Amino acid sequence: MSIALHRLTKSFGVAQVVDDLSLQIDDGEFAVLLGPSGCGKTTTLRMIAGLESATSGDILIDGERVNDLPPQRRDVAMVFQSYALYPHMTVAENVAYPLRVRKMDRDQISEQVQRTAAMLEIKALLDRRPRDLSGGERQRVALARAIVRHPRAFLMDEPLSNLDAKLRLQMRAELKHLQQQLGTTTVYVTHDQAEAMTLGHRVAVMDQGKLQQFDAPLTIYNEPANRFVAGFVGSPTMNFVDGEIGLAERRFVNPQFALPLTESQLDRFQRMGMKQVTMGMRPEHISVSLGELSGGQPASVYVTELMGNETFVILEIDTTRLVARAPGEFRAATSDRAWLKFDMSKAHWFDQAGARI
Repeated sequence: MSIALHRLTKSFGVAQVVDDLSLQIDDGEFAVLLGPSGCGKTTTLRMIAGLESATSGDILIDGERVNDLPPQRRDVAMVFQSYALYPHMTVAENVAYPLRVRKMDRDQISEQVQRTAAMLEIKALLDRRPRDLSGGERQRVALARAIVRHPRAFLMDEPLSNLDAKLRLQMRAELKHLQQQLGTTTVYVTHDQAEAMTLGHRVAVMDQGKLQQFDAPLTIYNEPANRFVAGFVGSPTMNFVDGEIGLAERRFVNPQFALPLTESQLDRFQRMGMKQVTMGMRPEHISVSLGELSGGQPASVYVTELMGNETFVILEIDTTRLVARAPGEFRAATSDRAWLKFDMSKAHWFDQAGARI
């Protein structure tokens, strides 16, 4: 099933929560809506489900405009952040509920529930009630209830956010495997970029109700459309340095330091006649050493963060603070002298409005 949003807008009074949003989600695609709290991603999901009405624009499911259809006639299943299980029902009754509403035969209901429970490995839980389950078990039950009636699409609103880090990682892998197994179109809302990058075929990055970029995860990481996307996707976040292009010096010049431009960068800036720019550099593209590097930029260690397999090194060049990604064995003390080398071929460039150059 395909889902298309055409110039979708949602306002609550004077507040415009979703602003002229257009998306085309293909049949069988796992699409992720990613953005900070309040960016409009959950409201968008609720409009697709029919739980919120659109102020303007069109929602099309398999080419049919569904703006005026009630939720039960859209044939989509919603999985909520809170799981929304019925506390007075057993797990089996919770999973069976969507089928009972459709007045399906009792034997068919039992067969579907058993099959779905086996798929999600919750057969041993069928006689329990939600209060007797862990967070991960409740999440599986909520997924089983969504899956059991074979909807045309799954709509998931931050379904893993209440789980601990280890369980979230495990459920993320299971969700991805399940979606590939079922091939059901899925729209998934999250503010967690790791979930977005690992789960989505394509990721829609939103900010303040507006779509910033809709692309494959690696394209978003390597070719961010603007400074917001570049800063939001990636951990640690991309470093940003304001400066200007010194064509005569063939360098990017900041008040604290200067960096050589590649020939292609120099040609591009000469053609465009640009001067004031922002350079973006991901931490993995900055090399750091406590021994002097030929052509390296001197800096001072501000603090290190040991992650086990890698070390994040926060450094200062006068008043400019940068983050570099170093090997796990890297050790340094605060205020130690260090040298940095920038892989300028990996630099990202943005104009003063934040658009990618």
